[in-house]
Amino acid sequence: MDDNKPGLKKGPPQVELPPAITVKQLADILKVEPIKVIKQLMRKGIMANVNQTIDFDTASITAADFGYDAKAAKERKASPSRKEKGKGKGKLPVRPPVVTVMGHVDHGKTTLLDVIRKTNVTAHEAGAITQHIGAYQALVNGREITFLDTPGHEAFTAMRARGTQVTDIVTLVVAADDGVMPQTVEAINHAKAAKVPIVVAINKIDKPDANPERVKQQLADLGLVIEEWGGDTVCVPISARQGQGISDLLENLFLVADILELKADPDSAAEGVIIEAKLDKTKGPLATLLVQKGTLKRGDVVVAGGAWGKIKAMFDDKGKQVHKAEPSTPVEVLGLNEVAKSGDHFIVLPDEHEARSIVEKQKYPRPRPTLSLSAFSSQISDGQIKELNIVLKTDVEGSIEPIKTSVERLGTEKTKARIIHTASGSITESDVLLAAASKGIIIGFNTPTSPGATQLANVEAVGIHHYDVIYKLIEDVDKTLKGLLEPTYAEVLSGRAEVRAIFPRGKLGKIAGVYVMEGKAWRDAQVKTLRQNKVICDSRISSLKRFKEDVAEVSAGLECGLGIEGFVDFQTGDIIEFYRRERID
Repeated sequence: MDDNKPGLKKGPPQVELPPAITVKQLADILKVEPIKVIKQLMRKGIMANVNQTIDFDTASITAADFGYDAKAAKERKASPSRKEKGKGKGKLPVRPPVVTVMGHVDHGKTTLLDVIRKTNVTAHEAGAITQHIGAYQALVNGREITFLDTPGHEAFTAMRARGTQVTDIVTLVVAADDGVMPQTVEAINHAKAAKVPIVVAINKIDKPDANPERVKQQLADLGLVIEEWGGDTVCVPISARQGQGISDLLENLFLVADILELKADPDSAAEGVIIEAKLDKTKGPLATLLVQKGTLKRGDVVVAGGAWGKIKAMFDDKGKQVHKAEPSTPVEVLGLNEVAKSGDHFIVLPDEHEARSIVEKQKYPRPRPTLSLSAFSSQISDGQIKELNIVLKTDVEGSIEPIKTSVERLGTEKTKARIIHTASGSITESDVLLAAASKGIIIGFNTPTSPGATQLANVEAVGIHHYDVIYKLIEDVDKTLKGLLEPTYAEVLSGRAEVRAIFPRGKLGKIAGVYVMEGKAWRDAQVKTLRQNKVICDSRISSLKRFKEDVAEVSAGLECGLGIEGFVDFQTGDIIEFYRRERID
């Protein structure tokens, strides 16, 4: 039989549609993403979200756009819908999306935020925009959207490290002329680790050397495949400087928000997060709060970490005094007893007595166990976790791929390793925050840890593991995933000193005259000598003197003379780190 004969050609697949259907239900029937249906409706001038109901005619035309032949479903006896059954039980209202803008420095992040802010300010309000509270709301076509004006992905992840997921959507700004840069990669990995949807804004498309196609390819190489290439990442070309594409970007942010179906209960006691806090010379402690649930009111008693107080006044991002703040609304509040910490969770309590009681209990928190390979091995052995998140830092770019490939091949049916971020260079505070927020560890291959990162790792209880042999690194991760790794010992930094003078010590060689910058120095301590941020000696203190007298220890802010066992090659400017080894169970 010849299938090409007229009359035998197969027609489009048929679907039955009811007289009225929601956008989400139509997308399920057509087997496409809801966002694609929403965009198709927009092309017809119909603005709809996923939960909105459309009639049969509109649905059938849309179905035809996707290659389907729609026909009306036979009417059945109406049965109570889920909505009707649940009537009276209450339905959570939609809340505005909270968006964080990230990107490489100078790629137009600040300009974009400024343009959106100014676009949504009417002439008579313009003079009122006098304060910066770290977040603001914009009104677009009758809908509100909240932007967090954070310094970058470090602040975003610092909040996650403290147990608070603040952002619904990340807008990644990439310059069309520069393309993807190291900070862009970091921002992508931080957003992915948070499992937050990313909307890409390719900025500076007005520049002569703009190359958006190159940017799209770079993003695809990092796992962000844009919609027009068959992926699911929304990508919008813009020029923040000229205001081009801004409305399209905002429209797409609302589309993604509709897919997420963001809702919150405005009638419960308020909860949320501290965006930023400061001490004002005249007003005292001020804090910017983002309400995530409930409605915050003037007079409410709030606890945020170690701070508490009764709210005396609230101000919006325009400096206007307000009496309440609903979900996704940022406000600056006056009334806390001390400066709160950024990223701390806040709650509203019935009275000041209960607030005081909670704050007193929080003053002496239990120390958290360090998240190390051996700790993970124990948890995997007990069946508590199934995935090991790793931040990998190496000395050179060429070492990343072989280590990453080898590590990701490891594991069993029940457990696996996931590399959430890779880069070359020393281990930084940003790496520690990402590991803390992702409940993971850091592995360094032939690369040092910055002093700030070491201190933060101690605070955040993040394990940092250094290797100089690949097979040993792979072996330890493999044993961890199988729950077989033996307990390890962590190095805890206890003091740092700088060599400022060198003195001969007869036949014994030389001693160093040092200034203790932080912590303390003590006799027999384990020490590392660093020169230009590289470890040149790992030994112990053989002698410690102050004014020619032997002493047991020397505190920060004092000078002393010290000798290091087996090492005499001191140079002025060398840094000596004092540490102790602690067993991690």
